[in-house]
Amino acid sequence: MTGVNPMDVTAVTANSFAMPFVSPSYPRDPYRFASREHLIVTYRTDPVTLRGAWTGPAALELRLHASAPLTDLPVLEVISGVHLIADLKLVLAKLSTITSPFEPLPTESFIMNSFQDKVALITGAASGIGKEIAHAFAREGAKVAIAEMRKEAAEAAAADIIAAGGIAMGVAMDVSDEAAVNAGVDSVHSAYGRIDILVSNAGIQIVHPIESFPFAEWKKMLAVHLDGAFLTTKACLKHMYATNSGSVVYIGSVHSKEASPLKAAYVTAKHGILGLSRVVAKEGAKHNVRSNVVCPGFVRTPLVDKQIPEQAKELGISEADVVKNVMLKETVDGEFTTVEDVAAAVLYFAGAKTKALTGQSLVVSHGWFME
Repeated sequence: MTGVNPMDVTAVTANSFAMPFVSPSYPRDPYRFASREHLIVTYRTDPVTLRGAWTGPAALELRLHASAPLTDLPVLEVISGVHLIADLKLVLAKLSTITSPFEPLPTESFIMNSFQDKVALITGAASGIGKEIAHAFAREGAKVAIAEMRKEAAEAAAADIIAAGGIAMGVAMDVSDEAAVNAGVDSVHSAYGRIDILVSNAGIQIVHPIESFPFAEWKKMLAVHLDGAFLTTKACLKHMYATNSGSVVYIGSVHSKEASPLKAAYVTAKHGILGLSRVVAKEGAKHNVRSNVVCPGFVRTPLVDKQIPEQAKELGISEADVVKNVMLKETVDGEFTTVEDVAAAVLYFAGAKTKALTGQSLVVSHGWFME
């Protein structure tokens, strides 16, 4: 790209490609590089040219990557640069057309295994956090199974992934019913021949003070959250053990670590998820099966939207006060965690090349809870 000034999108896509450095997922349409570090591998381009050509909303800071001298490539590590050349979505496809005297660096992550052709089963994945997790896996090449109470919802969510170019199937599954869980898991294994990743995400929310918490609703909460996690784990482990590999990622909560009024059943269940994950980590180790928990703060999903008026009524405050002074009060910036934040953490655990993190949990909460 010598002599190209100003550098336009066509020139960039014809002469470079992007791969994640610490981000486990390629955001799509367009690539969103905000708050992420990526490697930009460029040909015949020097840092001065790139920096001078960039006119976006943030300064572009570049430095030679440590591996560049080994390859004689001007490999540049992007330290910052919000929405870096906003239309790089085709750069990987363009890589095959590049003519260069150099061999490009491998495109796999330095930190994560590839999800290409891996099979990921995600419960509660027709909406909210689970849906984004399913799409994130599909974008990375995984075959995705979406488990939901209603088969039509599962199939509709799978159809969205297929329409975007991914591979997916929908499965009807009541996670609190052992027979339904076993049948659903076995159908996924029959269709795809393996199960590499389980994301136990299905959940509900019921809020009451302890003194008036109906026992039937208490049992329903624990059945979905704890029984569901146990039953899906049990059903998937036999397939993971058979291949001597696998990853189980549970969606916990900040309430896996602390407590809030009105949520006795939820807090109890989410604390229990930590214990289950740690036992799976110990028992699964000899089979190369890892286990982790992702603990989000409040994420603006239909489940959280349902809680806002319920808590406002119970606490005698406005819905705006529930959001500001209950849900987001302890965050450092007054912001909700996003579904993309949670999906990134799940993919990080599921694809980790190291077994050193098994049994650990990660809080994703804008500083609400720190450890």
